[in-house]
Amino acid sequence: MMEPDLERIIQSIAEEDQEVFLAELQKYNDEFRRNKVRDYVPSSDSDLDSDGSETPELILRQKLAAALIRYVRSQWQPQVLKVCLRTLRILSRDWQALGSLLTDTALLTLARLGGINALSVMDEEDSSMNPSCGDGTTGLSTGTDDEPSLNTHTDGVKPHAGCHTQSHESNVNSETRSQQPGDQQSESNINTDTYTQETYHISAGAHTRRNTHECLVRGKRDSRAKGDDEEDKEEGEVWRKEAMKTLCNIVYNSSWAQERASALSLLPGLLDKLEQGTRAAAPPSGQFYELRLLFLLTALRPELRVQLQKEGGVSLLTTALEKCLSPQWKNFHEAVPDPSGPPVSTELSQCATEILKILFNVTYSNRRQQPDDESAALYRHLAAVLRHSLLLSCERDESTEELQSHAVNLLSALPLECLDVLLSVPLSGGSLEWEGFNMDCVHALMLFMEKQLNKTEKLKERLTPVLNLLTESCRVHRQTRHYLRRQILPPLRDVSVRPEQGDSVKSRLVRLMTHVDTDVKDCAAELLFVLCKENVSRFVKYTGYGNAAGLLAARGLLRGRGKGSNPQGEYSSDSNSDTEEYKQAKARINPVTGRVEEDHPDPMEGMTEEEKEEEAQKLISMINRLSRDQINEPMAVTPEGKLAPLELPKQEALAEDRQSEEDSEEEDK
Repeated sequence: MMEPDLERIIQSIAEEDQEVFLAELQKYNDEFRRNKVRDYVPSSDSDLDSDGSETPELILRQKLAAALIRYVRSQWQPQVLKVCLRTLRILSRDWQALGSLLTDTALLTLARLGGINALSVMDEEDSSMNPSCGDGTTGLSTGTDDEPSLNTHTDGVKPHAGCHTQSHESNVNSETRSQQPGDQQSESNINTDTYTQETYHISAGAHTRRNTHECLVRGKRDSRAKGDDEEDKEEGEVWRKEAMKTLCNIVYNSSWAQERASALSLLPGLLDKLEQGTRAAAPPSGQFYELRLLFLLTALRPELRVQLQKEGGVSLLTTALEKCLSPQWKNFHEAVPDPSGPPVSTELSQCATEILKILFNVTYSNRRQQPDDESAALYRHLAAVLRHSLLLSCERDESTEELQSHAVNLLSALPLECLDVLLSVPLSGGSLEWEGFNMDCVHALMLFMEKQLNKTEKLKERLTPVLNLLTESCRVHRQTRHYLRRQILPPLRDVSVRPEQGDSVKSRLVRLMTHVDTDVKDCAAELLFVLCKENVSRFVKYTGYGNAAGLLAARGLLRGRGKGSNPQGEYSSDSNSDTEEYKQAKARINPVTGRVEEDHPDPMEGMTEEEKEEEAQKLISMINRLSRDQINEPMAVTPEGKLAPLELPKQEALAEDRQSEEDSEEEDK
């Protein structure tokens, strides 16, 4: 098939030759889908700093986007809008072709086609843009949406090479997957707590931009792979969805569009749509892309997070989340689970996940602030909804895990004093009881942690939030600590293997204590340390001194002074929980490895005292040489329990080293 002629398409649009340009646009869209065309990825950082010269093809794509925007502003035929907006969605994937789409008119046109009533008013020519579907109804609310794509960015916008990320304290990064053959479209996954900075230049003399956004990476396709026949069953909603996809791509790709979206008051329009959905009998279909745009705006524009919170966004989003998950409330903080109920549908779980990500954006900056009474009540109710979400199952296992992951992220962002509702649920039939408390939620968190321990990908993003959440919960709630300690650190009986060996939860956590990623290492060590009531001897007993040294050095506890000088948790007095097996082997346990070592022959057996002294002098000489050449620096434990460089008199050390070398030379002669 011949490639579409962009010049001919532009000319036919100008001449309003609808039959010609629709056929060519359809060919263009089919070509994109068939060949899996992707936006240009620079091969090096120098490509990003080019002089911004424009190729003829790029100029034609910019002109085509401008012509289509002008055309759809006065168009009301659903089939025509669907084709035109699908082409605009494809063009919006490429940041270099965004010049003609970065105008207030283009943004408001797409917003209104997507069903968003922005507060800003366009000129008279724009104000007439409210197309009808030909049957007397408004095109902005016609039909029912087909199902959105799974947890993905709207239309596969791909970050450019050189993009790097820096995470918050609680990281949740999204997995990147390449598109497989047969994909209808590729879409980008967006996480909520990682920032990247990129510098681009927009073509067509629009604006030089510096994009600051939150972990926008290539995502995964919709596994349901809906075909065009099923997608087109409600064409009014199809082109509305295409408009929203295009708008999301533009906002994602351009900091200028992000700024104008804020100035054009798209946020109030989105909140109005969301509030209308909460008043409906059931969650409206097609809500996914509205939530995705709201997530983008709150992720990319800090002032919109503040605005959303001031306008009661947390309460509204919590209500929308309840609409998706349908909890049955026994009282304000207690949702009654229904084990026989159907699993959450894929579409509703996707919408719930987007809401959780938006709520994370809004609440994360306030997590260390003391909430007032009104905010505390709101956060407690939200925590009760999150508890319900942790105990739910979705139609697909990956959807269940995704929902739980974002629920954990949000719980870690809420004030700690508002999480008491996780354990305040009365016991009922089938509940997991421990010391008189309902441990269903804690058990669900522990199972989620175990699943993440079995994985190698996205370990930091998925594991550190739940580790932090469990650690803080153990610090403030004795029953939670007792329950988790029984599950993770049972009484020590077998001391013949190293603590890091084996498949138990404890062994896997101990292995993470020497992980190359410092965040993962610190979080795993902190949880085990708190489970040991921040007692050094008990911590070393369960993990071995070698594994524990990192945390002990950071806290100034290498000299083994029992608890830290200022433990954050309130712990009961220590009790002797040593088993008989441990007591019998205690004297033979190597404290460094944490196990009973086999007896090894003495390497200095049979050596005279002079030979032993000579070997010691050689060892000292080698250590001094390593220190002098700055290959290795000897360290010592200070009285404060921290590591510090071993200060030796420089002249004495050098003199000893020099004398040793001279003696060796004389022996060789």
